[in-house]
Amino acid sequence: MELKNKVVLVTGGGTGIGRATSQRLASRGAIVAVNYSRSVAEAAETVRAITEAGGRAMAFQADVSRKGDVDRMVDEIVREFGTVDLLVNNASITRHIAMDDLEAVTEEAWEALFGVNVVGMFHCARAVASYMRASGGGAIVNVGSVAGLTGKGSSLPYAVSKSAVHGLTKSLAHALAPTIRVNCVAPGAVTTRWWEGQETRMHSLITHLPLERISPPEEIAEMICALLEQPSITGQIITVDNGQTL
Repeated sequence: MELKNKVVLVTGGGTGIGRATSQRLASRGAIVAVNYSRSVAEAAETVRAITEAGGRAMAFQADVSRKGDVDRMVDEIVREFGTVDLLVNNASITRHIAMDDLEAVTEEAWEALFGVNVVGMFHCARAVASYMRASGGGAIVNVGSVAGLTGKGSSLPYAVSKSAVHGLTKSLAHALAPTIRVNCVAPGAVTTRWWEGQETRMHSLITHLPLERISPPEEIAEMICALLEQPSITGQIITVDNGQTL
């Protein structure tokens, strides 16, 4: 699929992988709707960087865990740009809880992580599907994680939520075929703000990876763009982890 002049919604587009993806999409000529929940300054900076480079982008606020927020946001995007052709479901949260500390896992943690990481992706996919069908087809990329494959991560609920994202990808690929393709990128460690203050741990991890490196957000963004463009792939979980799950 040609990305030029396509309207792309990127959730969590103000920082990290979301920002890198928004900028990569804009560099390919896409019109980018940069979603944010609370990171208003960061979303504005993403939009500024895109527009200063000659691209088109606008920020839209919504808590993706709330259906009403998502529906309102999509209505605003359609009023501004006419439709939504592509979706990058990137918005995600975590809790840092030791994997073996089951008592520390609260109901609030489960509800919050599944609300954003899983149900939020469903809300967004459902809200844009009719516009994609009306225009003859579209594509969705969900951002999962190797935590959803290995069962290990920043917390047990986070790992389980990302496993659910992988399952959601396959189910949506069935539900939305043949007009809408749905795939997932599952990154390993990425040099985003989640690693701030944990540089020692990050460098120790590098020595255990076959490629002995950690990916910058731009590399994940390139894979997301490739999956949006590729017309023959759907229902796939593509791991980008420098060999972590080898």
